[in-house]
Amino acid sequence: MDIFLAQLLNALLYAAVLFLIAGGLSLIFGVMRIVNLAHGSLYALGAYVMAWGLGRLAGESGSEPVYLIALLPVAAVAVGATGAVVEPILLRPLYARAEEYQLLLTFGLLLILEDAMRYIWGPTPLTASPLWAAFGTLHLMGATYPRYNVVVILLGVLTAVLLWAFVFKTRFGVMLRATSQNRRMAAALGINVGGVYVQAFALGCLMAGLAGAVIVPIQGAVLGMGVDALVLAFVVVVIGGLGSLDGALVGALIVGVVRTVAIQYFPELELAVLYLIAAVVLITRPAGLLGRA
Repeated sequence: MDIFLAQLLNALLYAAVLFLIAGGLSLIFGVMRIVNLAHGSLYALGAYVMAWGLGRLAGESGSEPVYLIALLPVAAVAVGATGAVVEPILLRPLYARAEEYQLLLTFGLLLILEDAMRYIWGPTPLTASPLWAAFGTLHLMGATYPRYNVVVILLGVLTAVLLWAFVFKTRFGVMLRATSQNRRMAAALGINVGGVYVQAFALGCLMAGLAGAVIVPIQGAVLGMGVDALVLAFVVVVIGGLGSLDGALVGALIVGVVRTVAIQYFPELELAVLYLIAAVVLITRPAGLLGRA
């Protein structure tokens, strides 16, 4: 029972982080029809900012590491601000061109961000494990589990609820959905499409940065982590449906559970099983489980 509970919580932990990454990726595509290949690097940027900030503040102020969890929104906002600069300067001039130009630009941005992180923080991995250790462990139904992991799971649930409320229960959410369905009609009705785009892109980047910030106390910040996250995020959106936030949540849960089971029983086939599921979904439902054709 204790092993089952621990594995279940691990699956939810993976799903929470994957939803933050894939949800931002789907939000950007759903509104702007851009497949952001730099999304993984923005995730890594959030991890590096969080690890660097935690190391500086913990060393200078002597504060208890547990209180430095307040750096999570700071790292996320920093990545969101980066997205707010990238969209109008780099992406907006390419909207009238073919999609290949946008793919090439975001791929180039991925390489630039990777080199920038290497230049700023060096090739040595950064850790933020004191924050993870400061939360201690939780004893539940005979299982011992890190409290910080539970915090990440709850944060993922809270983010999903807040994102749903933001998209479906606010005035800006109405403009967001109208722009995603028909850009020209939305502009004709007086909606500032450019403003909607920059905010949607910044919000998607913020979610990626938040994912990186919450995971770094568990696994650290290392060069190349963004590419690995991007691959898993694409598996999630292929299963759930690119452009669907509900699909991102369902896909993240499926990938989280399958990945946890695979790591436990046949780790050599972990990625192969995920790719097989994605391939089956593409063959039977090309738009994804909850995507729109």
